[in-house]
Amino acid sequence: MAKTSMVQRDLKRAKLVKKYAAKREELKKIIVNPDTSYEEKMDAQAKLQKLPRDSSPVRLTLRCELSGRPRGTYRKFGLGRNKLREATMRGDVPGLRKASW
Repeated sequence: MAKTSMVQRDLKRAKLVKKYAAKREELKKIIVNPDTSYEEKMDAQAKLQKLPRDSSPVRLTLRCELSGRPRGTYRKFGLGRNKLREATMRGDVPGLRKASW
């Protein structure tokens, strides 16, 4: 099991990302748009930098839903490699089975 504090920190980050997503997207559109003036772009960049760091989606960590493990996580299933293997052996994952030849 991962530390509970780390899992909670990631949940907090996910909330912040969701909260600031629209504002962040709007500022990025201003920065990328070639029609905006240089001053407007600099102002938008300054506002973007003032947003909380944890509101950036890059800071989110993909974690196993069951154990909270940060590494070896499969996006398709949302599980870490260990828990995915256990679920596969029990037959809980449809269309997935252990390879043998």
